Amino acid sequence: MDGKRAPSGLVIVLAASCLWIALNLLSPSAGAGEILTRVRENGVVRCGVTEQLLGFSFKDEQGQWRGFNVDFCRAVAAAALGNAEKVSFTALSAPGRFPALLSDRIDLLAHTATWTFGREAGIGIEFPGIYFYDGQTFAVSNDTIQAKGIDDLNGMTICVERGTTYGTNIEHVFKERGIPHTLLIIDSRKELGEAFRSGRCQVVTSERTVLAALRAAAPNGTARFTILPGAISKEPLAPAVRRGDDEWTKLIRWVLFALIEAEERGVTKANVRSLQKESADPSLQWFLNSCGQRGKSLGLKPDWVAELISATGNYGEIYERNFGAASGLNIERGMNRLWNQGGLLYAPPFQ
Repeated sequence: MDGKRAPSGLVIVLAASCLWIALNLLSPSAGAGEILTRVRENGVVRCGVTEQLLGFSFKDEQGQWRGFNVDFCRAVAAAALGNAEKVSFTALSAPGRFPALLSDRIDLLAHTATWTFGREAGIGIEFPGIYFYDGQTFAVSNDTIQAKGIDDLNGMTICVERGTTYGTNIEHVFKERGIPHTLLIIDSRKELGEAFRSGRCQVVTSERTVLAALRAAAPNGTARFTILPGAISKEPLAPAVRRGDDEWTKLIRWVLFALIEAEERGVTKANVRSLQKESADPSLQWFLNSCGQRGKSLGLKPDWVAELISATGNYGEIYERNFGAASGLNIERGMNRLWNQGGLLYAPPFQ
């Protein structure tokens, strides 16, 4: 299918809508509490994650899952089951991720999936909250192209992964700017990475963070490839769940907020247990020891926040571990900083 133009956004939404209708005719929609109840009965969170991609989800040399998506799934398991290791991981391509969720193969999709109106309103899924702010841009091979910005991509062949919003974004922006181009559709992120490294594509497009991960995985990648400045779209990445289980959606949403709130309050993996016992701040004591009493409908333990922070650390720790200097990617947090540090991360009150 290489060489065909990406389908329009309308076609994607209509196709996804038909898929959702077909799947729901075959299997009943989740009732209130059904997914959360099943997760607890089975004692495991079935989590769909990004295909092998540094920073987000990958298996290390020992065969252990690592990455931002992976840590988020473990935080959910810590809250829902009291054990961050009670997770099974399924690596999914962009075209396969929503069908896997809708067909009930997974309970939670923690992927590099962009929250859009068409996806949430049209195909039977919900996005509990944004856990990573990014934007679509381009990477070019320094061997063949000397590009400093989008206008320098005139007449280029651009590789884009199937099942994403990137092709539609390019068509809109490049048409408006009058930039002729050719889209080359790649079936999976693995193949996109291979095309990126081999020089098959003059230009590759994705979120800036994904391109940084692909470049880091390529031999001598920093010298061989340039990621262009700027962005042509907003890409709010979010976990996704099947529509129909409010309790499960709420739990995922407040796990995210707990990670953010813990960073703002200075609660870390190293100090959470001591703060539980020794903090003189009554609001912090309540946050770590008692706020689960407000979540009885979700079956949360009173100290569920402390449980998950003890397992994974706060949002900042998860970010630094997977994208910071120690990860080898060294990606600036930017919009993914806390609101009081110039970023967009902000948790509602827990009271």
